[in-house]
Amino acid sequence: MRIWSRNLIFLFVAVTLMACGEDKKPASPKETFKTYTKAIKAKDTTTMKLLLSADTIKMHEREAKANGSTVDDIVKRQTLFNENQKELVFRDEKIDGNKATLEIKTPSGQWQKVPFVFEDGAWKIDNAGAANQMQQEIDDEQNRKFDELINGGGQNPTQNAPMVQPTPNF
Repeated sequence: MRIWSRNLIFLFVAVTLMACGEDKKPASPKETFKTYTKAIKAKDTTTMKLLLSADTIKMHEREAKANGSTVDDIVKRQTLFNENQKELVFRDEKIDGNKATLEIKTPSGQWQKVPFVFEDGAWKIDNAGAANQMQQEIDDEQNRKFDELINGGGQNPTQNAPMVQPTPNF
């Protein structure tokens, strides 16, 4: 009987510890964005920074250093919407591995994708990743045009240029 009661107590303690140690599901990108909007309205830059990816914080640090300002100033200035905006509409939360996007409606009525990255067990807004992706797309387009030019797919800019004759030496 004594062994039975010890086993029962051990089982109870083990189940209790497992229930206490159970990981909570991380907030979704949509929930993260809602928290971010509340932080903007409350002017809570600490929470805003916690919801930004490490690369975004590094990007803001470089910008602050270049401008002679603080990271807090950059974070306050580079929000994804106006703090006086009354309504925030979002749609199309898409999660693909450790990356995600959520579309938000801008005051002008356009839809803008907000990028997220799963980092340190939470979804974080990844403005740096979006900036890097835009730069990569620009670089890819420039490289494509250059390749076309080299491979004869585009018009050679010197093709219609006037011929310059060397001046004879007398």
